[in-house]
Amino acid sequence: MKHRLDPLLRPRSVAVVGASSRAGSMGKWSLLNLERGGFAGTIYPVNPGYEDIRGLRCYPGLSSLPETPDLAIFAVGDHRLEQSLDAAIEKNIPAAVLMSSLVLDDDTEPALKLRVQQKINAAGMLVCGANGMGFYNIRDKVWACGFDSRLHTPPGNATLISHSGSGMSGIVDCEQRLQFNLAVSAGNELSVTMDQYLDFALELPETKVVGLFVETARNPQGFRDALLKAAAKRIPIVALKVGRTARAAALTVSHSGAMAGDDATYAALFDYYGVHRVADMDELATAMIVFAAMHPIGPGGLATLHDSGGERQLIVDLAEQTGVPLPELTADTVSRLKGVLDPELPPVNPLDGWSRGGPGARQQMTDCLSLLMQDEGIALGAVMHDRAPEGVVYPSYIRYMEAAHEASGKPVALVAARQGSGYDEQVEEATHRGFPVLDGVSPFLKSVAALMNHRDYRAPAVEKQIPIDPAVVEQWSERLANSGPLDEADSLQMLRDFGLPTSRGVIVEGENALLETAKSLRAPLALKTAMPGLLHKSDHAGVHLSLEDLATLQSAYHDLADRLGPRVLVSEMAPAGIDMILGARRDPQFGPVVVLGFGGTLAEVLSDVAFALPPFDADYALRRLAALKLRPLLDGVRGGPAVDIRGFAEMAARFSAMVNVLENVVQEIDVNPVIVGSASCLAVDALVVGRLPTYE
Repeated sequence: MKHRLDPLLRPRSVAVVGASSRAGSMGKWSLLNLERGGFAGTIYPVNPGYEDIRGLRCYPGLSSLPETPDLAIFAVGDHRLEQSLDAAIEKNIPAAVLMSSLVLDDDTEPALKLRVQQKINAAGMLVCGANGMGFYNIRDKVWACGFDSRLHTPPGNATLISHSGSGMSGIVDCEQRLQFNLAVSAGNELSVTMDQYLDFALELPETKVVGLFVETARNPQGFRDALLKAAAKRIPIVALKVGRTARAAALTVSHSGAMAGDDATYAALFDYYGVHRVADMDELATAMIVFAAMHPIGPGGLATLHDSGGERQLIVDLAEQTGVPLPELTADTVSRLKGVLDPELPPVNPLDGWSRGGPGARQQMTDCLSLLMQDEGIALGAVMHDRAPEGVVYPSYIRYMEAAHEASGKPVALVAARQGSGYDEQVEEATHRGFPVLDGVSPFLKSVAALMNHRDYRAPAVEKQIPIDPAVVEQWSERLANSGPLDEADSLQMLRDFGLPTSRGVIVEGENALLETAKSLRAPLALKTAMPGLLHKSDHAGVHLSLEDLATLQSAYHDLADRLGPRVLVSEMAPAGIDMILGARRDPQFGPVVVLGFGGTLAEVLSDVAFALPPFDADYALRRLAALKLRPLLDGVRGGPAVDIRGFAEMAARFSAMVNVLENVVQEIDVNPVIVGSASCLAVDALVVGRLPTYE
C-alpha cells in the first residue's frame, strides 16, 4: 500500500552524502547499515575524496549522480550541511535524513536551523530529523542510520517512534526480546512529525504495538487523528511523555487552569484515545514486549504461580497498588488444586505451589498452573520465578507455561523479580514464540494493567451529546470575545443559560438594597464580595456562609464593605453535600481540557481530579471519576448518605458540551464548588475567563 512517506521510508535509491571508509564515522555506518539491512535498491556514495567505497562507485557531488535518488542521507558536519542540502534541493531529491544538530559556533542570523527549515519547507522535502539518529525500516530493509546497532530480522511486529535519539537506540539496540518492523528517531521534526510516522506504522500489516517517546506534539491535530486511527484499528499505543512542565499553570487565573496544565492535557488526550502511559524506559520496553508477544486476553484477572511465600506476598501488595485484579478461584478450581498440592499449601490465587520438593515437584507445579489458568475468572497467568544462577532460565519454567497455555488457550508469562547480570538465550526464543520472559514485578504488573485497559477500552460516546441552543452559543460567544474575566453573577448566569443548575443570587450595592433583596431569598444565605478584580474571594476572606437572619447578614455586609468594598453577591445556600469541581482550560495545542473531581478551598492542595477532552457523555465522566483517590466518599461513609454521583456526571457532560462549543472564546472556567448532595447538584461559585490574545 502506497503512503506519502514512501520516498523517505521506502526509497528505491539512496545517496549517502559524506560517505566514508573511516572507521567509526557516520559516513561509514550510513553505508554499512544499508548493506546490513539488506537494502535492495541503488546506493550512491557521495564524497569527492573517494573514487569508490565498499565496492561502490563514489561520486564527487549530488549533481553528478546519473539519476535523482529518492532519499539523501547526510553524513556531514553542520558546516557543510547547508551547501549539501542546497544541492539536494537543486537535484529535486524528495526526501532526506539529517542527523546533525544544526548548530554553528560562528553562525549568522537567521540561525542555521531556521535557514534549513525554511529551505526544506519551500522545497516540500520529507525530512527525518534533524538532531536525531535516522530510522530503521526493518520490514522494508531500509536502515537509514549513521550509528551502529544490533542485527534485526524482518519483518518484526513492534514500532518505536521517539523524539529522543537515545530513547530509540536504548531500546532498539539493546532489547532483543522485541522484534521491530520500524524504529524512528524523529529528532527536531523539521518537516515530518511523529503523527505521520505513526500513521505509516499503522498501515503496516505486521504492526502489533507502537511505542512512543514523546516530548511534544508539533502537529496536534495530526497527532489526534493518528491516535484515533490506532484506536479504530485496536492497535495498542504505549507512550512515555516527558517534560511535565508548569508553563501553562504560570499563565492561569483559576484553580482549574492551574491544575489543567500541559501534562494534564496529555493525560486527558491519552485516556480519550486509549493510549497506555508509562513512567520510564523500563515500563515502555516491558509493555511493548507484553503487547507484542502475548496472546490476546479475554475477561478476568491475573493468576500467579510462586515457589516463594515471601514473593507471593509481594505480588499481592504490588497488584493492589497497580489496580491489577487477582481473582478468587472458583470452588471447582479449589477442589482440583487440593488434589494436587501438598496439604500445607492453601489453594488460593496467588498460589505458592512449592513446599516439599522431590521428584514430582515440577509436575506438581505444571499441574497447578494449568488448573489456575483454566479457572473462568482468569484472563492470563504468570510464573513468578527468579532466574537460576548466572541468569539461566530453567527449562521446566518454560514447560509450565507451554502446558498451561495448551490446557487453557490463555496467555502466560515468566517473570523474575529482577534479572541481574546473567543471560540466557531462552529468554529471546520463548518470548518470540509468545511466552514472554520478563524481569521486574512492577513493570510487568503495569503492563498487565495496560493489557486489561486495552481489552476494556471504549471510545467516549460523543453521539450522546446534549443539544445546545445556537442562540445561547451566539449570545455568549459575543459576550466572551476579548472579555477577560467575568464576575461571579455573569459566570453563573452563563452556566444557567447552558442548562447547568446553579444557586440563586443577586448582586447588590448598599445595605438597604441588600436587606430588600434578602426578603425574596430563602435562608440560610451566603454573602460574597463582588468587587471587580477580586477573582478568588476566599483568598481575601471575602465569603460569609450560613447567615440565618437579617442581623447576621448585616454584620457580614459591614465586614465586607469596610474591608473590600460595598458591592456584594447574596445568594441562597445549597443543600448539604460534598464539594466538587468542574473546570476547563484551553490548551494552546489541543484546545479545551475539562477538570472534574473534588473541589472546595483545598482543590489545588488535594489535586484529586481527573482530566478529559470534551465533549463526553455521563458514562465517560463516571469512568474518569472512578479513578479518584477519594471516590469512596461519594458512596457515603460512616452511615452518611450517598451523593448523586450520576447527577454530577450528567452535569459534567453538559458542562463539557458547553466548553466544546465555546472553545474559541473561553480561556478558563472554574466552577468551584459544585455542591453534590443526595438528590441535587448545584454550582455555587464560578469564574469564566474569556480568551484574550495575551494568553498565548
